[in-house]
Amino acid sequence: MTFFRAAVCAALFLAALARGLAAQDVTLSSPDGAVEITGTLLGFDGEFYRVETQFGELTVDGSGVTCDGPGCPSLSGFVAEITLAGSSAMSEVLLPALIEGFALRNGYQTRREPLPEGNFSHVLLRGQKPAARFTFAASNTDAGFAALVADEADVAMALREIRPLEQKAARAAGLGDLTGPGRSRVLALDAFVPVVAPSNPVRDISLQQLAGIFSGQITNWQQLDGPDAPISMHMPVSGSGLAQAVEDKLMVPFGAGLSAEIRRHDRSSTLVRRVLIDPFAIGIASYAEKGAARVLTLTGTCGFSLQANRWAVKTEDYPLTVPMFLYLPARRLPKVARDFLAYVRGPAAQAVIRRAGFVDQAPELIPVSRQGSRLANAILAADRNSGLSELQRLVETLGGMRRLTVSFRFEPGSARPDAQSRSNIEQLARALEAGEFDAKVLVFAGFSDGVGPAEGNRQIALKRAGAVREAVIRAAETADVSRVEIRTEGFGEALPMACDDSEWGRQINRRVEVWVR
Repeated sequence: MTFFRAAVCAALFLAALARGLAAQDVTLSSPDGAVEITGTLLGFDGEFYRVETQFGELTVDGSGVTCDGPGCPSLSGFVAEITLAGSSAMSEVLLPALIEGFALRNGYQTRREPLPEGNFSHVLLRGQKPAARFTFAASNTDAGFAALVADEADVAMALREIRPLEQKAARAAGLGDLTGPGRSRVLALDAFVPVVAPSNPVRDISLQQLAGIFSGQITNWQQLDGPDAPISMHMPVSGSGLAQAVEDKLMVPFGAGLSAEIRRHDRSSTLVRRVLIDPFAIGIASYAEKGAARVLTLTGTCGFSLQANRWAVKTEDYPLTVPMFLYLPARRLPKVARDFLAYVRGPAAQAVIRRAGFVDQAPELIPVSRQGSRLANAILAADRNSGLSELQRLVETLGGMRRLTVSFRFEPGSARPDAQSRSNIEQLARALEAGEFDAKVLVFAGFSDGVGPAEGNRQIALKRAGAVREAVIRAAETADVSRVEIRTEGFGEALPMACDDSEWGRQINRRVEVWVR
């Protein structure tokens, strides 16, 4: 709780520096004076006033009123203020690069201005005149959500989904449901990967072994068929979004807590350098910043193996994927902020994301010929009768098609798509609206875990595929879906991504893929 309060205070202070406009009483009057609205000015985005009145919060079109009072902004010298709070990993490279790309595309010049505590602003200029200021209050995901709830940030930068207590606080603050449509979007993808020095002879590791190392239960490389040497552990600083993702996706599923012996680092690049000079070290680093360290292949007790690569991260087949979220308030953002958020979804921004070392959101098509590891794992898991026949049906059905790098998975114990999948639904819906799949065939292919009868699993998988299909069509409000042949298939447990011997593995296997011809 002490950390939470400190994070809130830091976010409030930095946001106050960025905004600089104290809430004051104003009166908004219609041209004929017949209508007057008096209240506390909460914000002005260059087009609309946001005012707290005796009737509640009102948003008023600035073109139809005049403003009187000490809090009224200067219309001629207006500078749009946008504050982004949260993950330092997102604010160090990725978002500044995107702002530079947005500025170049829209004819702005940029200027970086330092702020206290290592924070900064990116100012967009028209000539020598400031037009907008993007202020970064960089700390961690916790502080980003705290600042958004406190209405002291316009955007929260997060390396994880919002948690139930944060959702509750957001509702109490009048922000509504931050898990609803349009309230979050995935900017890019990263992953956390186990890394060692190239001289380390160990090549692969299971998730259970990885959790055992970082919980302090496995302390010597000999326990992993390596040399007789103690293991030194390295991780991102506690409280960072990447560290929280490690706890949520690795430690909690195995019922393990983190060891007190872990050495913490505030940057992945620093962590990787420490691992490179210590042949007996292991670290958990950002995939985008793995550098020259060697990434260990993930294995399972059933013989599966998974390697971290761009396609595996983009499809979320790699189990330790970390979406990079932007969470947005219910209120209207300044036009330049809305334009920027539209830009980051476009192809130019995806190129910037790739150059920055992260995994972009641009859809790609993967042919069956590039599915070798997945098919090999499926053959290993299939039984001699129904399993192999279902796998044959899958190859016959999808053999002439290509897999789209968009997958859909579900919240634990729920049929509701998770946050990444909700973003994918919007992305696929926009593609349908743009006519990108006109005259093509789309197959929503559902898969299940291996628990229970094969026929029951096939029916469950088919229902999931149908639910995702309907969600995409609902979201594609302006699309002419008659131009696209859209089908659903259920393949049950035919193509597992992970071993079924843990709840985590079963969760990964329950998914819907999209195939295109």
